[in-house]
Amino acid sequence: MASKDDMDVDTDEVTIASSDVIEKYKTAATIANAVLAAIVKECTPGKKIIDLCVLGDKLITEKLSTFYSKGKTEKGMAFPVSISVNNCVGHFSPLPGDVATLNDGDVAKIDLGVHVDGFISLVAHTVIVSESQSVPNSQPVTGRKADVINAAYYAAEVAHRLIKPGKKNTDVTAAIRKIADIFKCEPVEGVLSHEMKRFVVDGNKVIINKPSLEHKVDEFEFKDYEVYAVDIVMSTGDGKAKESELRTTIYKRAVDQTYQLKMQASRYVISEINKNFPTLPFPLRALDEKRGKLGITECLKHDLVYPYPVLFEKAGEYVAQFKFTVLVTPNGTQRLNMAELPTAQSEHKINDPEIDTLLKSSTKRTKKNKKKKSATGDADTKAPEGDAMDTDK
Repeated sequence: MASKDDMDVDTDEVTIASSDVIEKYKTAATIANAVLAAIVKECTPGKKIIDLCVLGDKLITEKLSTFYSKGKTEKGMAFPVSISVNNCVGHFSPLPGDVATLNDGDVAKIDLGVHVDGFISLVAHTVIVSESQSVPNSQPVTGRKADVINAAYYAAEVAHRLIKPGKKNTDVTAAIRKIADIFKCEPVEGVLSHEMKRFVVDGNKVIINKPSLEHKVDEFEFKDYEVYAVDIVMSTGDGKAKESELRTTIYKRAVDQTYQLKMQASRYVISEINKNFPTLPFPLRALDEKRGKLGITECLKHDLVYPYPVLFEKAGEYVAQFKFTVLVTPNGTQRLNMAELPTAQSEHKINDPEIDTLLKSSTKRTKKNKKKKSATGDADTKAPEGDAMDTDK
């Protein structure tokens, strides 16, 4: 889940009209997808969540080291690896020593992000914990677990198809609502899909998962050369996520805030953040454990960092999430992180003609006026840039 703490930073903005920029987005996505796949295979009963998060951290670093090794290209984590189980909505990214463990049948949401030169790919996927993640379960998951997974998955598929010029963010929100109703689930309140820019994970243009009196956003129309992190989160409960007593371990630097910190541990923390995570979210485990725990408190007290608290639905409910990055180009809306529907068989079926048509529609756009005549009769044969990758199904 992206935060609401929108940032105004000097990003030397460049867009996906540049093939070099697209290549960096694709590289970040390749790594994010590979790390996600590796973690999914390890989501078996008895595994400690902290061990899986640390594995993800390690793989991101290792895989990034093989790209852009020459020069001074910045690259690294864009969102900490977190694994939130069952009614935990998100942001569970524990510290070393935590004993939280996966159990057979758990609904586990894996969330992470990677950036290359500030160009970000965010991805999240929901899996059912089982003895073997390398092969599909012989018996599909049914009941409310299946309902919520299907709701999140198909809402993500429809959102992908609606993010294009001529459509609005409110169109996506309305479709999410329709899918939720079909599967008797609720979109989770407070979840936002943000436009992303270079080094900015939470831009000002947002798609709200579920509007309410407390959560509203401005309407806008999608445009070419925009990038979005689409975050779909569904619940079998009432969709109201609440902060828990669990320690917050994910933070982001509040770039517009300054303060002369008093404690030595706090000065260490802010120095490490400014050096390694100046604009993007980071996990507390990336810092020295003792000084990190001690110093982050003063940083938080003086608004130098923004927290991502661990959120929960009511006990006994299930939450599913799918997140992916899309590039809106003249050739179509290109999705960088593909997801297969987990083995989940819901008793509810999509029988809405409008939704069914959307799901069957192409994510490519027809190229019109490829050779448009100018006033002098000359043909304009310039093709649009930005063809990232073919994800049409």
